Amino acid sequence: MNKNWKKWGVSLLGAVFVAGAVWGSSAAPSAKAATSQASQFTDVKSTHWAYSAVQQGVAKGYVDGYTNGTFKPDASVTRAEFVKMVVAAMKLDVKETSGKWYIPYVDAATNKGLYEANDFANAEAAWNKVMTRDEMARVAARAIGETSKEDDKWMYLASKTGLIQGVGKGQIAPEGLTTRAQAVVIIERILSKSAGQDLNVDRYAVGAAEILWHGTNIFTVMPEKFATPESDWKNKGKSSVEEMWNEKAMTLTSNDGLYQSKLDALVAIDMADPNDPNRALLGDINTLKWFNNNYNVKNLMVKNQKDTYVLYFKSTQVFNKDKTKYLNKPFAQFEVRGFNSPDIKEFFAGTLNKTARVYRNEVGDVPATILPKRGTVQGLSDILIMLQTPTDAKNLYKEVDLLRMRGLN
Repeated sequence: MNKNWKKWGVSLLGAVFVAGAVWGSSAAPSAKAATSQASQFTDVKSTHWAYSAVQQGVAKGYVDGYTNGTFKPDASVTRAEFVKMVVAAMKLDVKETSGKWYIPYVDAATNKGLYEANDFANAEAAWNKVMTRDEMARVAARAIGETSKEDDKWMYLASKTGLIQGVGKGQIAPEGLTTRAQAVVIIERILSKSAGQDLNVDRYAVGAAEILWHGTNIFTVMPEKFATPESDWKNKGKSSVEEMWNEKAMTLTSNDGLYQSKLDALVAIDMADPNDPNRALLGDINTLKWFNNNYNVKNLMVKNQKDTYVLYFKSTQVFNKDKTKYLNKPFAQFEVRGFNSPDIKEFFAGTLNKTARVYRNEVGDVPATILPKRGTVQGLSDILIMLQTPTDAKNLYKEVDLLRMRGLN
């Protein structure tokens, strides 16, 4: 007898395994009976965050509780169990076959495009491993028709569509393990999205997932600032404006090989949002200033500029083998262009109407730029974000484009 069926103490004959529950050959109980059962789970009260999803999942028959009246919402779910639930919930065609209990469901998932061979090995040891949140996001995104050739993009696609939400403010825990409660909630979202319903989107989770994908969250936090005609990215073979970000340029090596810096992430922070999960990167905001190109003015405070974004360049100087040629500092040198002042005299007088450097004690000690949400003009330049070698020598100077777009001027 298959050990998975032994675990639940039932015969293989005429039974269907449902992620921790067994239905008899007469299939699932009626929706009324199942809902009544779900409402009586001793460990999923009406105040539980997954209560509604558990009730719906049990009513639809793709998941069940345990004989002792519990649901065990925090119990882990294996890859095989999750795929089985998704296949059952989506009512995919499952054909009987010999071998392990999960094989018919894996076959159905494969035929639907929910599982691909390069995800992980199609072997018993792999299928019996607990599913991570990233793997769950991959299946969920595919279930609603999302596609990607980038392995690190699935969490972004799943969170952007509302399938995945954060486990904390700005935390997505891609390597976190999937629980029964999480699995049922995600499956209910799959079914709702497939039925044409809009889902609530956790924008903090989307921002974190965008950073996980390609090293920045600018398109999540401040999309209106990085807009350009569709032809710009479509003509370059991109599927969206987000793909114009040049992840390959995040490491800059000088032409002579003596200097290298690396951008770990370009993090956009909404200063109008006191709950923005990335504000901690800036330290004590009360001591931050912005620079209006006048070294004698030292009272222009960032805390007074709430209707703004701060771009924080989370970066490091990897090495500097010749400090006589390259300025030695702990982070990368950068520049942001395309957000210019309509009245430069006002800027010099202390009105923030263009991009400006952020500093704490002296200009250049904080790797960040501040820009107002409104009131800038693009001018004749493209919108540009660049990394640069920190040198004045023309023969040594080098810059790389992290982002270049025409903008909407």
